[in-house]
Amino acid sequence: MRSCTALVSLVCLLGLAPTSDGTGQNRASPHENVTGTIDGAQLTITYGRPYMRGRTIFGGLVPYGRVWCPGADEATTLESTRALRVGDLAVPPGPHTIWMLPTPDAWTLVVSKEPSGFHTRYNASADLGRVTMQTRTLANSIEQLTFAIDRNSPSGGPAIRMMWEQTEVWAPIRIEP
Repeated sequence: MRSCTALVSLVCLLGLAPTSDGTGQNRASPHENVTGTIDGAQLTITYGRPYMRGRTIFGGLVPYGRVWCPGADEATTLESTRALRVGDLAVPPGPHTIWMLPTPDAWTLVVSKEPSGFHTRYNASADLGRVTMQTRTLANSIEQLTFAIDRNSPSGGPAIRMMWEQTEVWAPIRIEP
């Protein structure tokens, strides 16, 4: 019994154990909120943060040519206190699930009218619209899926940005008057 307790302690110490989401449930991918203020509007992205764990992500775990939820467990959400424009797409305030369509050559952000959902249950009939994303290959791998709300994106101006493996994608945003 003593060796079992020591093993559990070692696993937790090394960060190999699933994390709790605050409800007593353990999750292999911790959940996080990323918040930013752009022109007086508060934006929040809520998502699960899976790890690479030695896997090939894009073109492997995440197949090309199929809509994917960038996150784990519940669908990733984008919430804004004001109306936005993501690329050329008008997005009303409130929470919206976000999805992505990766291909080897181009990425598309899909914004859904649905305020919540599960990451494997994409509902195309609820699409608010789609936006072409900018992409670049990173020199170093990003082990854990990471979102950011940036005031200055790689192409200038505010953007929603996602990085994982050696891929970075972003879509410009602006707040509607």
